Amino acid sequence: MPTWIDHAIWWHVYPLGFMGAPSAARTPDEPVQHRFAHLTAWLDYSVELGCNGLVLGPVFASASHGYDTIDHLRIDPRLGDDDDFDAFVEAARERGVRLVLDGVFNHVGRDHPRVVQALAEGPDSAAGGWLRWRTGIDGVAEPEVFEGHGALVALNHDNPDVADHVADVMTHWLARGVDGWRLDAVYAVPAAFWQRVLPPVRAAYPEAWVLGEMIHGDYAGYVAESGVDSVTQYELWKALWSSIVDLNLFELAWALQRHDAFAARFLPYTFVGNHDVTRLASTVTDSRHVTHALAVLFFVAGTPSVYAGDEQGFRGIKEERVGGDDAIRPAFPAAPSNLAPDGWPLYREHQRLIGFRRRYPWLAHARLEVVHVENERLVLAARSPEGERLVLTLNLGDTPFAPALPPTELILRSGEDPAPSAPLSAPVVGPHSWAIHR
Repeated sequence: MPTWIDHAIWWHVYPLGFMGAPSAARTPDEPVQHRFAHLTAWLDYSVELGCNGLVLGPVFASASHGYDTIDHLRIDPRLGDDDDFDAFVEAARERGVRLVLDGVFNHVGRDHPRVVQALAEGPDSAAGGWLRWRTGIDGVAEPEVFEGHGALVALNHDNPDVADHVADVMTHWLARGVDGWRLDAVYAVPAAFWQRVLPPVRAAYPEAWVLGEMIHGDYAGYVAESGVDSVTQYELWKALWSSIVDLNLFELAWALQRHDAFAARFLPYTFVGNHDVTRLASTVTDSRHVTHALAVLFFVAGTPSVYAGDEQGFRGIKEERVGGDDAIRPAFPAAPSNLAPDGWPLYREHQRLIGFRRRYPWLAHARLEVVHVENERLVLAARSPEGERLVLTLNLGDTPFAPALPPTELILRSGEDPAPSAPLSAPVVGPHSWAIHR
């Protein structure tokens, strides 16, 4: 795993939505739309937030939402062309921003040339060998699809040609200046597939970082078997919002103990929001508690990520229907100055917490201990390999909380925390507040 990842803090963007691209692919006779400059205009905003990395959703030619890829080697013409992408990479480089691309290698769109050829020539053809097949209700072979989505055709990961193609795609874009890959739906891909794909990629680009999307499954086992560097920590994401909403911090304490075990084996990718889930501000409806989730995010081990708009308190509910992701994948205005004024206080809270994380970079690999837990209160202690210690106290209750700790130095507290009723050296945390002590 590259050493630079220990210092990475990500801003996650879904480009097709962010740049206001149309929802369907353009016809061949329509001109390319040069939208990458729109995202370039937000790079300084992300750096000022405190992020030094950008995780991009799909940017390759696709039929609709980006996860139905048609050509892995071509920038989606709804976003731009190769020159636009190269200029964007250069702009990111000038600001010291790392770039991670979203690789959809479990499946492709039904309009992908290999699928079109396989449907014409049959499952026993060379093209047919790229896909997984099943027997349809009429007894005729048909391609398998991903999770019931007819437009997403599953690739055959037992075919060496598929593995070689994926390795070629990954090295192609690494050569163009990106720093790593997010592997979409990796939980559906056999771990052995990456044992063939990743060695040539790493031989050519040893500093590349590879993240797998794991919604469920054996996180640490998949990392060990596949050779990916990290996976998405959905267990922690779920516990963060639901334990706060339900005022049940026992759930979060349990998830954090599991997280500590994961972090002992790999560096998890941590988040409180992404392009596939309801916005945090729409889930945690008590606004006093939104930053409690953020405090945990930037306190525990891992490589933390902020989904674009969450730092402004964007709202949006994911719905299980066609177009159900639109609310959580909105277009952004031309420049940050066009944002609504009521989102900036939360932006500044993000800045404070990211600044705290940068002052204590050892937190990326810290070991975590649950010191105290009750329904509305949780005390966590993080320790560095050298023995340095920080304590985070969450208080969701209506009364002040003084954990049974020796006198400590206050490092950071929630912006809405009232003036403490005891000297700052005493670990007293106000109602509906959090604090970090040393």
